[in-house]
Amino acid sequence: MVLARKWMYVRRPEGEPKETDFALKEEELPALEAEDFLVETEYFSLDAGLRGYMELGALPVGSPVIGMALAKVIESRNAQFPVGAVVCARLGWVTHAVLNQQQQKELRPYIVPEVAGQSRAVGLGPLGLSGNTAYFGLLEICKPKPGETVVVSAAAGAVGSLVGQIAKIKGCHVVGLAGTEEKCGWLRELGFDAVVNYRAGSVREQLAAATPRGVDCYFDNVGGELTELVRERMNLYGRISVCGAVSSYNGQPAQVADPQRDYVSKQLRQEGFVVFRWLPRWMEGIGQMREWLEQGKLVHRETVYEGFDSAPRSFISMLQGGNIGKAVVKV
Repeated sequence: MVLARKWMYVRRPEGEPKETDFALKEEELPALEAEDFLVETEYFSLDAGLRGYMELGALPVGSPVIGMALAKVIESRNAQFPVGAVVCARLGWVTHAVLNQQQQKELRPYIVPEVAGQSRAVGLGPLGLSGNTAYFGLLEICKPKPGETVVVSAAAGAVGSLVGQIAKIKGCHVVGLAGTEEKCGWLRELGFDAVVNYRAGSVREQLAAATPRGVDCYFDNVGGELTELVRERMNLYGRISVCGAVSSYNGQPAQVADPQRDYVSKQLRQEGFVVFRWLPRWMEGIGQMREWLEQGKLVHRETVYEGFDSAPRSFISMLQGGNIGKAVVKV
């Protein structure tokens, strides 16, 4: 008998989430049947998008917390997933789970490729959902061209830091928006051409200095006032890829100006996305990100929170900007 522990979402947050919005539950897992395999979680992902699911009601109260995880196969009746293999799957915040690839919806479990010199958690960053979000969200929607200016908000986060590096690989002038000098310094180390600390001085003035040729592509993780200020700098035929809206996840965002005039006069194109749109090409993205990692063109950084029981407070810390790069919990 295997007893699994899982975190449940039990109360809709009012404003910022609290630890009491989550509760632990235990359940006995069933015996394995044909093609099943039992996994034990090593790391699971912390994602700002989870707060959006809560706010929108896409994650109903009383549901298990959703999210990607890396887990080791400890028992198997499936030859494709032998004991000892490390898989990536949409397990949520759990210690153990029984999986069957054929029964999974959306993203099926897959074995995580190894990259020399990288931690195991790279499978939740560049070689996982965060990596594919950056890869497809930038290249398929913004379609940046060499020499163009790309601006990225939440640029020191799991997705934003990869977006900026991919844009540099593609020959772009890259500007990152972040909220601390430590994060801005790291973006400079990654090769960003300019950074804007939105908590230090006039963002409008910093953006003007950082984007002398205007902005061609904007990868938006936050929405709100920052997006309004970037839109002011957009060039004719600019493209905006909307990945998230962190500024509104904890309640009503500040009112911003009506953007219709900019969209018409500059003929801007804005498109939101969920990365599962590219499920048929999932391993293409991971393969390319792995190649760039091995070539030294991409740098991965993670903030590791220790212990399964730390999940709620670690999630809250991440939402408050306590992480640089990918935020994960090590079980």
